[in-house]
Amino acid sequence: MDNNNCIEVDDARPGSVRDSKDPHGPRLHFAPAAWQAFVAAAADGEFGAP
Repeated sequence: MDNNNCIEVDDARPGSVRDSKDPHGPRLHFAPAAWQAFVAAAADGEFGAP
């Protein structure tokens, strides 16, 4: 399913994300611990099914 709700994560800077439809737009930056907690929660299904 393609619903255009995508983000991209910068592999060189984990925790740096942007809207995939606006590659030159603003980025959000998260502290490493906050990003790791988010990824773990998502992997555990804490945010519901996609």
